[in-house]
Amino acid sequence: MDHEARNGVIDYWRIGLVVVWLSSSVSLALAASSASTPFQPATAGYQYTFPRDHGSHPTYRTEWWYYTGHLHTKDGRAFGFELTFFRRGIPPEDVTTLPSKWSVKDLYLAHFAVTDISGKRFHFSEKLSREGLGKAGADESKLQVWIDDWRAEAATDERGAHTVIARDDTHALSLRLQPAKLLVTHGAAGISRKGKDVGQASHYYSFTRLEAGGTLTIGGESFDVTGLGWMDHEFGSGDLGPDQVGWDWFSIQLEDNTDLMLYRMRLKDGSSDLASSGTVVSPDGRSRHLDVTDFQIESHGTWTSTESKATYPNRWRLTFPSLDVTLDVAPLLADQELRTSRSSRVSYWEGAVAVTGTKQGRPIKGQGYVELTGYAERLKM
Repeated sequence: MDHEARNGVIDYWRIGLVVVWLSSSVSLALAASSASTPFQPATAGYQYTFPRDHGSHPTYRTEWWYYTGHLHTKDGRAFGFELTFFRRGIPPEDVTTLPSKWSVKDLYLAHFAVTDISGKRFHFSEKLSREGLGKAGADESKLQVWIDDWRAEAATDERGAHTVIARDDTHALSLRLQPAKLLVTHGAAGISRKGKDVGQASHYYSFTRLEAGGTLTIGGESFDVTGLGWMDHEFGSGDLGPDQVGWDWFSIQLEDNTDLMLYRMRLKDGSSDLASSGTVVSPDGRSRHLDVTDFQIESHGTWTSTESKATYPNRWRLTFPSLDVTLDVAPLLADQELRTSRSSRVSYWEGAVAVTGTKQGRPIKGQGYVELTGYAERLKM
């Protein structure tokens, strides 16, 4: 083995050790500011530019591209899906490798989950990789992110279709997602607040209604599916504040074409951080910011995981007085917990839900997804 090749092998294994060490500290948190960081904080006044902001933002430490949705076959078999890509920047002082094509500046993680609603089964898988050698990465000019053969990408025009693909040993997903509404940005002044301090925020936007079509494969059986998806993209540099333990996040699509997003940052005493907020998107695509006083979240009932031992709320009533809307939200399957021991090392609940309730005095139905973090243990870096 020549000198250059030998150095390459040593470098490869050294980087591998760095990845293993760093992966133990990677979480899904994108919530509050670190005391000192070389990364750029998310601050007020940010001006979005598309398609560039669909791409990667390496000056921010944490970023994710998040797809969820409901699918069904022609004969009525129902499914939920999640495909998420995470990028976690490594501080320059922690990049101890020699200059090399294997150098690690970002870790990439991905989670893929399928809820077989009709079959009452939940399946998830995960990936962890680095950007070296093309194993993983994200374009900075447009939406194109991948780990191995898992990927998400979109055309550059504002109504361009998205493509998402993932597969493991037993499940595969290939979808084309066409925006039925233009994207909406969340929060105010270009930031979505996650806490009281400067930098406790993210830049956050969503496609709240994506018409889906494609194929879903389970155990060798392939299904033609259609349905409705949702896409989130967030980037920022903060971690959870000292009094915060996690968050509850809701995305809801009502049958009258109204969409709702809301989250509450949970404090140690179980109350909601005042930075909690949401967005309502009207049928014509116009959006309105909701602050913490514009909605109430009440949980009714719990479910306890036999694996992580975490106890999660499993039914909610959401009230929006200014909208004259009351919604009851219920999981379509109790166990939709992801235990990501090989990537983010976080246990969290992310699942398909059914929605019923009233809007301006009339019955209404819908569907959605709920994410619950910090119940197995406090999220931490």
